[in-house]
Amino acid sequence: MTTPAILFVFTSANKTSAGRPTGWYLPEAAHPYYVLAPHFRIDFASPAGPNPPVDQGSIQAFAKDAQSVQFLNDETVKSKFANTKTLADVNEKDYAAIFYVGGIGPMLDLASDPVSAKLASQFYQAGKITAAVCHGPGGLIGAVDASGKSIIAGKSVTGLSNTEEANKDDVPFLLEDKLRDLGGLYEKNPENYGPKLVVDGILITGQNPASAVLVGEAILKALSAK
Repeated sequence: MTTPAILFVFTSANKTSAGRPTGWYLPEAAHPYYVLAPHFRIDFASPAGPNPPVDQGSIQAFAKDAQSVQFLNDETVKSKFANTKTLADVNEKDYAAIFYVGGIGPMLDLASDPVSAKLASQFYQAGKITAAVCHGPGGLIGAVDASGKSIIAGKSVTGLSNTEEANKDDVPFLLEDKLRDLGGLYEKNPENYGPKLVVDGILITGQNPASAVLVGEAILKALSAK
């Protein structure tokens, strides 16, 4: 039996709306990766393909986080980044789950990318795990179910809250507001940056960096149950 594979989706955006450097957020990739990599093949994809930009601020903030440091220096991970697929080249049938890594970047490219929206829709409509953390749910806002309705509508979801969005001029919209506008039943930890995981069927979302490991564990649990 073939080992199920998981697709990690990264942003290709390296500047915020205000022109500040950004990218994907280090622990939001590293923590789920090391939960899942022992059990599944993991491939990377982004709108522009190889070597998606990491948010340098996240490297500094998590310089003492063992898994984040390991991720940056992991030769297998480096190879995956060098061979990151473009989203347009991804075949949903090759994967059991899709996971959108956070960072401000997804709000700037993935949120408005029709290729990303189509891919997320394909995963969801095929009954496959569709997951995201922090700003990552921005990559899901264009995804629809088989009837054409947003996959967020009527679902319990989370993502970075309005009060956690430190520099509101860096993003084109507030994620919490957008998830609510789409009909999502938004939930959050009342403590800013406290961990929060929400699972609603095949839709798995985490609120912030502290939630990333929980998302990885939820994906592992869901796939192990299949």
